[in-house]
Amino acid sequence: MNANPYDVIIVGSGAGGAAAGHRLALAGVRVLIVEKGVELPKDGSTLDDVQVVMHGRFLSTEPWRDGGGRAIRPEEHFNLGGKTRWYGAAVLRYSAQEFLDDSRYAARGWPIAQSDLAPYYDEAERLLGVRIFAVEPTLKRILDAIEALDSAWISIPLPMALSEQILQNPLEARHFDGFASVAHLKGDAESSFLNPVAQRSNLTIRTGSEVVALLTGRSDGATHVAGATCIGGVRLAGGEELRADTVMLAAGTLHSPRLVSRFIAALDPPARHLKFDLVGRNLKKHVLTALIAVSLRRPTDILRKTMLTTHADFPHSSVQPLGFDAELIATLVPNYVPRCVARMIGRHAYGFFLQTEDGASRDNRVYEESPETPPVMDYDEARVPASLAEHEAFTRAFRRVLLRIGMVSFTQRVGLNGTAHVSGTLVMGTHAGDAVVDPDGAVFGIGGLYVVDGSVLPRSSRVNPSLSIYAWGLRVADRWVKSRR
Repeated sequence: MNANPYDVIIVGSGAGGAAAGHRLALAGVRVLIVEKGVELPKDGSTLDDVQVVMHGRFLSTEPWRDGGGRAIRPEEHFNLGGKTRWYGAAVLRYSAQEFLDDSRYAARGWPIAQSDLAPYYDEAERLLGVRIFAVEPTLKRILDAIEALDSAWISIPLPMALSEQILQNPLEARHFDGFASVAHLKGDAESSFLNPVAQRSNLTIRTGSEVVALLTGRSDGATHVAGATCIGGVRLAGGEELRADTVMLAAGTLHSPRLVSRFIAALDPPARHLKFDLVGRNLKKHVLTALIAVSLRRPTDILRKTMLTTHADFPHSSVQPLGFDAELIATLVPNYVPRCVARMIGRHAYGFFLQTEDGASRDNRVYEESPETPPVMDYDEARVPASLAEHEAFTRAFRRVLLRIGMVSFTQRVGLNGTAHVSGTLVMGTHAGDAVVDPDGAVFGIGGLYVVDGSVLPRSSRVNPSLSIYAWGLRVADRWVKSRR
């Protein structure tokens, strides 16, 4: 008999953790969600340009190193709801093709099909309140002009997790992309998944609690079952131990593999039969460029981020507008431009975000020498040459067509610090020789340990990963519940 107070402990409250917690709570499972960060303030500071953009008040201060030993500061967020509180609300499904292997592009296939995830995509969209907004006049003029010149450029409505009421709130409407909503006008992990079940007696949420280690030993005393080392709970930074026979990791792509690595490293040598070498590898983060396009006409759009654009010659790439107003766009103008000129440019500019799927490379990885030293994010786009080549060609093509319609563009590559779309470091597959996690989310060789965040994603796709992470968290929790009936 399980004497633990919880059946499942979830580490992290972002997309995957909140989705799994939502499903488990509705099923009556005794679940504890442990979040390193705290709840965000409701005083309006999360919508303030200066505090959010200029001062980076809400970003993690955890120091990292790159593969060459240089200091970097990934743009991570630790708070209730995780990165989803800050994301740009664009929630798209991966296409059926993006679940398949594409070896010429170094893209790994999923061990499941899109149809397996489809019902969970449906549920996530419903909970997030996903809707389509009408394309606004300035963006429509730009996209119509592009398609008139080259019909290979195709634009479709962008599914958005935004309330219709956001159009009646100018401050929120101009500050949803990269800002946390105060009025809960944006669908996110906290608003859409946790709040609806927060009052249930079987759900406990602890914030300000950092998990530093995974524990062995089930409540029945077993440490090994069927050749697998059994999970037994988690240890917090202050030394407190929390026990459960199932732990679901949702700490994020940069953080979950570090917990797994520490667990494996702490095992006795005879028990180190796990595929340690794959943990932390296959890091993907998209190849990304921010672009601002300037014309003589001043944009009048409010939301801006309402359409997705692709080109037939670049099957792994996409463009979406930035939901930035003039002041925010001005921050993307190169620093050598006087700020007064940058602000003038911002008033005549439209922002775009270009992203290309990056292939999987074992050498792109996350690791730490010890818990006391800065972790390392060793990522180099040169290791995925097909991705880099497509992105550079795609960016040139988009800039050319903008110029032909009378818009001059500036670009800024998103470097190592840009970690909004990271995935892949605990990759999912069908067997332990080539993956860390199985198609049900269970970690090979560790009984009771599951992964519900983006670190399982075999492919990064050409679109944002958040909806797929929500759907994956729902699926893992749903299958876990059904397996115990």
